[in-house]
Amino acid sequence: MLVVAAVATTTDVAAAATTDVAALVVAVVAPAAAAVVVVVVVVVVVVVVVVVVVVVVVIVVVVVVVVVVIVVVVSVVEVVIVVVVEVVVVVEVVVVVVAEVVVVVVVVVVVVVVVVVVVVVVVKVVVGDGGL
Repeated sequence: MLVVAAVATTTDVAAAATTDVAALVVAVVAPAAAAVVVVVVVVVVVVVVVVVVVVVVVIVVVVVVVVVVIVVVVSVVEVVIVVVVEVVVVVEVVVVVVAEVVVVVVVVVVVVVVVVVVVVVVVKVVVGDGGL
């Protein structure tokens, strides 16, 4: 009976000790686990926010670069068109001036030929050759 009482007492002590250890583990580990979960959640939220901010910044930078490139290309095309128009105007002026010079030269040549013919005719008539 003494052995049974000793075994029963040992079992009761062991059960009480196990209950105390379990309660101690729950009391210590549960808050630590909760803290770890909170830290993990905070880290995940911060990472997601940082990724979203980086993506938004990249999108804004790409849009700004595309707009700047479009504006520069349009400006360059506009300048090229203006230069081409100015070159066409200059070529037109040169063509008009050359045409006027050609007309003046032709008129001068015709006048010189007419004067020479008139002089030759007058000289032949005056000199007395009589015939042309």
